[in-house]
Parts: sequence; structure tokens; C-alpha cells
Amino acid sequence: ICPLRHFEDATAAVSELRDKLQDVLTEDCRTISCAISDVDVLLARPDAMSRADFLMFSVCISLDPDTMYRDMLLPVSYHRTRYLKQTQSLPSHPDRFTYYFQVMSNEGLLGQNYWEVELRGGGACVAAAYRNGTVAERTFGFNNKSWALNCTQTGYTFYHNSVETPVPGPVSSRIGVYLDHTAGILCFYSVSETMTLIHRVQTRFTQAIYPGLRVNRQCSVESSSLF
Repeated sequence: ICPLRHFEDATAAVSELRDKLQDVLTEDCRTISCAISDVDVLLARPDAMSRADFLMFSVCISLDPDTMYRDMLLPVSYHRTRYLKQTQSLPSHPDRFTYYFQVMSNEGLLGQNYWEVELRGGGACVAAAYRNGTVAERTFGFNNKSWALNCTQTGYTFYHNSVETPVPGPVSSRIGVYLDHTAGILCFYSVSETMTLIHRVQTRFTQAIYPGLRVNRQCSVESSSLF
């Protein structure tokens, strides 16, 4: 028996195994890198995402009764609201809207989020806003702290900082909203059998975003459960 020969054979075998392992790891790294790149491209282009992609970021939105205007009804589920013909007797609260038929969510959102709103009846406004400042400063779309899509049975209008922008898109009773807080992206979609981008905002968010709703007469709005 020649110990040196056995040692050389073992060394060669280990070297061959190391080379094969290195090849496998290199290929896996390339695959993972490509997959990450594909995801990065997809998330950077929400217009190319499917509804299934958005549902990965779905959140359940509950409406805050302390912000609700007195002529609105908020059932115990806190996910739906509608206009009332009579005025309710509601306790005073510094966050309550007193001039507009508006309500805000309990949840302040950061990161990537997606939610949907179901519209029934007349027109309504689907909004995303900061929650600081006075009530007047939180009128959806008429300040630099909120972004609002007004939805009617004939079309859409986007509002931000008191600027009104008519936007095209297929009319639907369901509106999807995608927020990428870090990337500064806010998108509104018409949701039916397919998803159609209505309007995209590119900005820099400095605070948590709160979903909001404004309803018109004869309208009910529901934050749809996606779970």
C-alpha cells in the first residue's frame, strides 16, 4: 500500500467535489439573482402586476367612527358606510369631519399595501391621506396631504392640492388602491375581470398613509375583505 498515492487520490477527489459544488452554488446564485431582479422590476412597475400579485399585499381596512361625519352611517363591522338623510347625534371629537361626508381608516399604512373599495349607488371618493392637521386641512384632494379619486357612474377625476385632473378608465363598482410607501407610489385601479390602471402618483411620502372615503347622496361604500 502506498500512502502517498492514496493521499493524492483523496486530494484529487476532494478538489473535484469542490469544483462541482462551486458550479452548483454559482448557478443557484445566478438563478436567485435573476428571480430577485424579476421581482424588483415587477414591484417597480405596478402597472404590470396582476390582481393575484396585488393580493399578496392586501390589508383589511376598518373605518374609524371618531372621524365619521354625522350624516353617515357606520355599521358595527366598521367596514362599510353610507349617507343618511337624517343627522345623527354623535359625540364631539377633534378628528371628526364636520363639513364633508368623509371618514378615515384606523390603520396608518407603511410599506406595500393593497386594498379594494366597493361602490354602490351614487358617486364616492376613494382617498389616501395623512392624518395630522385640522379637519379642514384633511379635506380629501384639496390640500397637499391627500390624494383622492372621485368616482361617478360616468368616469373618474383625480384631486390633489386642489388640482382637478380628469382621468380615463373603464367605470367599475370596485376600485383597487396600491401603495408602496417606500417607493412613493400610489395607484388607483378599476377592478373587474381585469385590472386597469386609472391613475398613478409618484411622490415622496413623509408620514403614514390612511385610507379614506367620501360618499355622495344615495351611495354606500364598503372596504372589501380580501381574505
